[in-house]
Amino acid sequence: MAVVPGVSGWRWRWRWLWQGLWARPAPPGFSTLLLLLLLGSGPGLGPAEADQTDEYLKREHSLSKPYQGVGTSSSSLWTLMGNAMVMTQYIRLTPDMQSKQGALWNRVPCYLRDWELQVHFKIHGQGKKNLNGDGFAIWYTKDRMQSGPVFGSKDNFVGLGVFVDTYPNEEKQQEAQKRRYSPGVQRVFPYVSAMVSNGSLSYDHERDGRPTELGGCTAMVRNLNHDTFLVIRYVKRRLTIMLDIDGKHEWRDCIDVPGVRLPRGYFFGTSSVTGDLSDNHDIISLKLFELTVERTPEEEKLHRDVFLPSVDNMKLPEVTLPMEPLSGLALFLIVFFSLVAAVFALVIGIIVYNKWQDQSRKRFY
Repeated sequence: MAVVPGVSGWRWRWRWLWQGLWARPAPPGFSTLLLLLLLGSGPGLGPAEADQTDEYLKREHSLSKPYQGVGTSSSSLWTLMGNAMVMTQYIRLTPDMQSKQGALWNRVPCYLRDWELQVHFKIHGQGKKNLNGDGFAIWYTKDRMQSGPVFGSKDNFVGLGVFVDTYPNEEKQQEAQKRRYSPGVQRVFPYVSAMVSNGSLSYDHERDGRPTELGGCTAMVRNLNHDTFLVIRYVKRRLTIMLDIDGKHEWRDCIDVPGVRLPRGYFFGTSSVTGDLSDNHDIISLKLFELTVERTPEEEKLHRDVFLPSVDNMKLPEVTLPMEPLSGLALFLIVFFSLVAAVFALVIGIIVYNKWQDQSRKRFY
């Protein structure tokens, strides 16, 4: 089992056993496995390591059955958009139909410093391999509830996007042009990738986001008979994404990127879109945990709040913000003080000119 960086192995295994799998049916031999894990992980861990990270479920940013009040009132914590529907056992972002688009967004901005988002999802449909689409995205962004071409949400977003892409656009275009990938370049789909943008980057659909991705991995997540999970962790500027999609109750590493700087106060959401090809994209639960992590004084200085997303050692184009139109009062004050400055300059000029004339007359006497 993979141990997440920054969290003690004992704590991660304990929560995985009791909490991380959301009341899944226990597999054969589960009690024996539990005993072995607890016995095997206890020695060698002191109190300092065990207390390194505390985790708290944040209900205002979490979603689970029975989905009461989702999207139906202004007091609900989650808002539906487009073709998204609340069902008994899941929230369906898009049905297995062409040209559908749906999204689910949290109303409450997240001000947590370190967090973990656990996503329980299911992708299934009638389409055969590589004849299905298009996947879904998980967002932590400045703007919410804005539809667009990137898995049903806006392009040139500000924040973090994690994409579960089920259709290889670039590969199909290469095949249409009678060209082949080199072995080291081709990716196997479905594919999970991540992208951080400050609003200056556009997601390249034709290349499945390859030019802007931070990293990625293959994830066979379609039409499975067991639960599928994805975890996004953001701890001490480190972004880690792991998967549990094999039915083995084990987390598998997918993406691990240090130096990711995300502002606080952004919104969590998820969205999906179908085109000529389609799938059912279902969200079963979203659970956000606050992670309380110990920091040294040096780390406190390094981990100060930021105002625009960025990634160390990755140059993002600078954003040119449009100038806000001036108000009437501001325009009046600018004109008024400009006239005062002009009159003052004119008076000073006249005085200097008169002084110069007086000096010139004295030279002739």
